[in-house]
Amino acid sequence: MAKYIFPAVFNQEDDGSFSASFPDIDNCYTQGDDLQDTYEMAEDVLCLLLYKMEENNENIPTPSNPKDIQVNDNSFVAIIGADTLEYRMFYDNKAIKKTLTIPQWLNTMAERKGVNFSNVLQTALKEKLGIQDRP
Repeated sequence: MAKYIFPAVFNQEDDGSFSASFPDIDNCYTQGDDLQDTYEMAEDVLCLLLYKMEENNENIPTPSNPKDIQVNDNSFVAIIGADTLEYRMFYDNKAIKKTLTIPQWLNTMAERKGVNFSNVLQTALKEKLGIQDRP
């Protein structure tokens, strides 16, 4: 779970639309009606594929130097960012039930104080993993 940047090759098609591909990531490409649409679609497809790679414990490739990517006259290279943690927090936010064990005395004291156990566990896990809430 990290923030990534990868170069993408944008190509203007004959009909005025654009396509984008990522030379460093197999099968990572998209298209859009205009440049803005294609850029947004490129962010989405990059994040989705990197997320899937993380989930499958695949190695994330090292991004190429944009200067080393050769393009034709109808193409250009742009840097696209992806934040897989933000993606997880937005799309993979289904609540799951966990069973845990704590001493009875601790449970009794926490219940008397009205402690929200789920909230405490989430907060502690985020702190332990170094994850900060996003605005």
